[in-house]
Order: sequence, then structure tokens, then C-alpha cells
Amino acid sequence: MKTINLNTSTRTELLEITSLVQNTIKEEGVEEGVCYLYVPHTTAGLTINENADPTVMRDILTSLNSLIPFDGDYRHLEGNSAAHIKASLMGFSLNLLIQRGKLVLGTWQGIFFCEFDGPRSRKLHIEIIIKQ
Repeated sequence: MKTINLNTSTRTELLEITSLVQNTIKEEGVEEGVCYLYVPHTTAGLTINENADPTVMRDILTSLNSLIPFDGDYRHLEGNSAAHIKASLMGFSLNLLIQRGKLVLGTWQGIFFCEFDGPRSRKLHIEIIIKQ
């Protein structure tokens, strides 16, 4: 397993990490297999979505912040319930196929780390299973 450290700079943001993951696959020399991504945080997540137009990420964050406002009627004493809810909706892991040394993604797809309680220093775990 490889762990990558990520630093976020705002309260909510979506960081494209596709190249980080692809570089890990290249470094490992994997041609065929499965790449597991996991975020060990309760206020951050992962998603796959369009990476060609950055306004898509802005629209996702704007919609999530509208649906789940930071100042809602929450009971959690730490004050970051909205971040926990958003992270649960996005999910904490992804499974991706690897073929011919590359991630199997659609033409416009990219992998995004989702920060909902930043800025923070975060971790991304990558586990690659090689097809025999």
C-alpha cells in the first residue's frame, strides 16, 4: 500500500488526483489489475466526475453547500456535521480497473479528492492488486 499526503487550502474543495494515482500505477509497473483508493477521514471523500470543465466541480460544491449548509440545526458539538454528511454522501473509497498500464476511465472522467472540513493535511491510501 502507498500513502499519499494531500494538503487542502479551503473549507471545501475538490482536488483532481487522477495524475497522482496514474503515476503510482506507472511507478509500480502494473499493466493489468485493480486500483483501490481509500480516504481514512470522516470529513473527506472521493468521487469520479468530469475533469474537462472546472465549472462542474464548482457546481457540485455549490449544490452540496446549498443542500447541506454549514450552519444547519446540527447536534454534533465539533461544529462540522455538514462535512460529515457530505463525506458520507460522496463515499470514502473507489475501485478502478487498470488495463495496459492505465486507469480505465471515460474520456471526460477524473478522480477527485473531496475536502469538506479544510484546510487540512490529508491522506490517500492506494492499494494495487496485480492481475495474474
